Amino acid sequence: MHCKVVKVTDVASPFIAELKSQVAALPTAPLLVAFLSNEDPAAVKYAEWTEKTCAEVGIRFQLRQCPRTELEDQLVEANNDPDVHGIMVYYPVFGGTQDGYLQNTVDYRKDVEGLCHKYRYSMYHNIRFLDKEETRKCIIPCTPLALVKILEHIGVYNRILTYGNRLHGRTITIINRSEVVGRPLAALLANDGAKVYSVDVDGIMEFHRGEGLKLRKHEVFETSITLPEALARSDVVITGVPTSTYKVDTSLLKDGVVAINFSTAKNFNDDIKEKASIYVPSVGKVTVAMLQRNLLRLYEYQKGGL
Repeated sequence: MHCKVVKVTDVASPFIAELKSQVAALPTAPLLVAFLSNEDPAAVKYAEWTEKTCAEVGIRFQLRQCPRTELEDQLVEANNDPDVHGIMVYYPVFGGTQDGYLQNTVDYRKDVEGLCHKYRYSMYHNIRFLDKEETRKCIIPCTPLALVKILEHIGVYNRILTYGNRLHGRTITIINRSEVVGRPLAALLANDGAKVYSVDVDGIMEFHRGEGLKLRKHEVFETSITLPEALARSDVVITGVPTSTYKVDTSLLKDGVVAINFSTAKNFNDDIKEKASIYVPSVGKVTVAMLQRNLLRLYEYQKGGL
């Protein structure tokens, strides 16, 4: 068996070390404020884990619990508080479009999750910087960014190619098209040059920049391709189905595939190691490191007058 199982700690460690060094050099540690307005035990556990990992790198963390009917006012208050450098919310709160409204209530200057309209629009339109001078990068949602960093770490990104085109020639299937991870990830990878098959219960869509990357940003196309056909063509398969009953059929995968699972459930069968060249079973620690990285970036922007 020649499969390399990549430990997420190995990917996260250099980022964590860099964060510790950067925070230690600051006159004041950045403050991340997280809002919890639901009773989801998983959200409470995630909050506790976030607090622990923030403490490890020297970031201040505050969990503020409030009724969901008061959340909007508390977000506005945090937006206007100069001592707060980053804001995050544990969703769902109300669900649906009302949660989308709350995401847009968070000031983009403090949006560590990259979920407000300004950052989402920029991501989908392949706008990578906030300023014309290209000195301030846009904030990217944490889990999609974590997956990009993992793909860079394992060499899926081709560093010989020009920045922004380094996935040219790669075919990637993502089994998840949620607004939080799957669709943003498909857009990011397609903007970087990949041909992406985006899969959910409603079918498959293609994300890419056209033949020879002639398009400036990715476009979305209807397709008649089936899931078995998409899997057979894919150099990379990324799964994020939140149920342990869903499993990818290993026999459908390309020999030597790169397999990555970002769901809390295990979407690949145990025999994946017999087919894959690289297997990444989880991404959580890298996601938290990207959250902290986004916070530090926003802290620097704020101190620079953003």
